[in-house]
Amino acid sequence: MNYTHWFIRARLKTRQLLLLVAIAEEGNIHRAADVLNMTQPAASKLLKDLEDVLDVPLFDRLPRGMRPTWYGEAMIRHARVALASLNQAHDEVQALKSGRFGQVSVGAITTPGLMLLPQAISAVKQAHPTLRVSLLIETSDVLMERMAQSRIDMLVARLFAQHDKTALRYEALAEEPAVAVVRPGHPLLGVDGLSLRDLSSRSWIVPPEGSVLRHRFDLMFREEGLDAPADLIETAALLFVTKMIGEGDAIGLLAGDVGHYYARHGIVAVLPIELPCRMDAFGIITRTDRPLSPAARVMLAALKSAAAEMYGVTLEAAA
Repeated sequence: MNYTHWFIRARLKTRQLLLLVAIAEEGNIHRAADVLNMTQPAASKLLKDLEDVLDVPLFDRLPRGMRPTWYGEAMIRHARVALASLNQAHDEVQALKSGRFGQVSVGAITTPGLMLLPQAISAVKQAHPTLRVSLLIETSDVLMERMAQSRIDMLVARLFAQHDKTALRYEALAEEPAVAVVRPGHPLLGVDGLSLRDLSSRSWIVPPEGSVLRHRFDLMFREEGLDAPADLIETAALLFVTKMIGEGDAIGLLAGDVGHYYARHGIVAVLPIELPCRMDAFGIITRTDRPLSPAARVMLAALKSAAAEMYGVTLEAAA
């Protein structure tokens, strides 16, 4: 173990990390000092000491505040990660002191959140009833940002070209077809040989502009030489989608597993047409630059076991 890291030689203080984050959030060293309950001269000295050690300016001093330099942006990003890790360490120790196994935070997009996570979490809770599990269902972009901030231990999501893949491990699970859903008893359910042409002039409820599924929705009509539907409601809120479908004749565009799940419960019916649009594969995403806690390793093992059973994939055993 190397005990001569720069931050040891520089006697880096936790309060300096807190100060970097506070200045970034407040935009002003005076307000940052107030937030941290220190005097402005003390805050200025802490910042100057850190800049002297690094030999770079961390903030541009402006007439009405302070703005991080590129050096500052880098330090602030890592300061957030370090502080989040310290908070997690404290929470883990407190959990163990109180007799709980620990805690784990998982993020998932809708389909695995609905299909995979219940099975995995049930297995974890059966084996470790006191393990606290936190689950966030969100888009891949939001989840990736939370993971970068060390607020989530692992994800079941998609990796896109714009995502920073440094220090990430991705294990693919499944692709995701899309389905068209309507209310039970909808007139289109009785149409033989249903085609995209039959659906192009209908009212649709679709994901918002800019999403992958929305892009592929528009594309599938154009590839058939058809105009994309113009009568649209745009939303990612599933409760709103199912409510609107149940009260009218609109068609909803949903991920396949989600649509079939609602159909099994009689909330919607899946139209008898295979849509030529699919979502990219999703998978389990973990970080390679920091070790998982014992609780997170238990959750990861349960995720991989449930995924192997549900999707027929062979994944490397959780370490």
